[in-house]
Amino acid sequence: MRYTITGDNLQFVNVQLEEGEKFQSSAGAMKYMSGNMTMEAKMKGGFLKGLKRSLMGESMFLLEYVSHGGSGVVGFGGGAPGKIMDIDVSKGAWLVQKSGYLCSEETVNLDMAFQKKLGAIFYGGEGLILQKLSGTGIAFIGACGDFNVVDLRPGEVYKVSTSNAVAWEETVKYDISSAGNFKTALFGGEGLFVTTLTGPGKVVIQSMSLGELAASLIPFLPTNNQ
Repeated sequence: MRYTITGDNLQFVNVQLEEGEKFQSSAGAMKYMSGNMTMEAKMKGGFLKGLKRSLMGESMFLLEYVSHGGSGVVGFGGGAPGKIMDIDVSKGAWLVQKSGYLCSEETVNLDMAFQKKLGAIFYGGEGLILQKLSGTGIAFIGACGDFNVVDLRPGEVYKVSTSNAVAWEETVKYDISSAGNFKTALFGGEGLFVTTLTGPGKVVIQSMSLGELAASLIPFLPTNNQ
C-alpha cells in the first residue's frame, strides 16, 4: 500500500493498492476509485462490533476495497473542510473523537472506547464515546479546520478549548479543568471548562470544530423572510 495526502483544506488521501491488497473505510468516505477496484460493505468483527460502530456515529458496516488485475487507486475525503492525517497504530493505540476515523489498512482495529473521567464525559465536548484505533498498520483520521500536532513530554500539560482535541495517543491522560474564575468563564468565550491533556504522547488539535463551523455559518443562512 502506497499513499499521498493532497490538497489544502479539502484534502484527499489517495491510496494505491497492489493486486489482492485490501483496504477499509467508513461509509461515505470514498470519493473515487479506478475501474479495477471493487468495493463491498462488510460487518467487520460481526454484529457486536457493528453495533459498537453505530454507537460511535458510524455505519454498522465498513467498506472493503480490493484491487484486481494489477494496481488500483482509491481516494477518500472528509465530510467538511479540514485536514486528513496518517497515524501508525503499530507504534501504539490512539483515541479519536467520535466520527474522526476515515479509512485504514485492514489490519487496523476500530473499536469503541469510553471516557474514564466523569467530568470529561459531561464537559469534554465529545461526550461518553470515543473511537479507539489499534492493531497494526496505517490509519487516516479527518476533522474540520487545520491541525496542530503537539508531542507532549512526560508530565507536560496542555489545556485545549472544548471539543478541539481531535486525537491523542493512548498514553496521554485526558480530563477537564476549570477555564478560570467566574468572570473568565462567563466572558472568556471558552465556557466553564477546558480539556486537559497530560503527556507523554502526541496530541492532535484542530483550529475549528465542526460545531464551531456550523455556528459561524448560521448568521448567513437564508430565512423564510429572505
